[in-house]
Amino acid sequence: MNEVLRQEKKFAINQAEAARLRGRLDPVMIQDSHNGPLGYSIRSLYFDTPGNQDFREKEDGLELRRKIRLRIYDPGDAFAMLEMKQKEGPYQRKRSLRLRREDAQALIQGDYRPLLGYQEPFAGECYGLMTCRCYRPKAVVEYRRQAYIARENHIRITLDSQIRATESCMDIFSSQLPLFWVMDPFAVVLEVKYNGFLLSYIKDLLDQVDRSELSVSKYCLARRLTLGYVG
Repeated sequence: MNEVLRQEKKFAINQAEAARLRGRLDPVMIQDSHNGPLGYSIRSLYFDTPGNQDFREKEDGLELRRKIRLRIYDPGDAFAMLEMKQKEGPYQRKRSLRLRREDAQALIQGDYRPLLGYQEPFAGECYGLMTCRCYRPKAVVEYRRQAYIARENHIRITLDSQIRATESCMDIFSSQLPLFWVMDPFAVVLEVKYNGFLLSYIKDLLDQVDRSELSVSKYCLARRLTLGYVG
């Protein structure tokens, strides 16, 4: 199991601002090894309770909340990451566990018993929580990401675009998901993730970007339309 604890800030910018920011970040930060010229794909399946508790707690701005998801990077992947993100005041705690593809497929069908075959306590915690609260798959979100890492510490800056989702098919391994846009195709979500403090030279670069802070998550963007929730 992997675990990180950090602060996260999200901002909405446009494609032109994103291009300018990439030009400023390239000389001073390390590009993620998976970036490539167009970034890399991320696909996440989010689980929630029958009453959509996690969605509503996020929309209502509760200080203590969680979300549970399966994440892959390619439909052909032989594995998926089971992740739990927990909001704890100003910090986000993310724990993750690598699952075999066949076990991830069982979770997609609502069968959480394969988690009992993993020795990590996190797997047992997820099994208990998802079983007791009747978690079920609710939405798949897909987008493209370009990521940068600071040389000095664990600061991570990501640029996410082409954000689409579906609630009609939960199979994240499918090569033909019926995805719809949940954000302007020309919009980019800038995320700044850091532990403790943000280095001054990075802060100065970000201050040059015309941006507005976002409080909504990609999961909430995917669910708002069907749930008719205006916050």
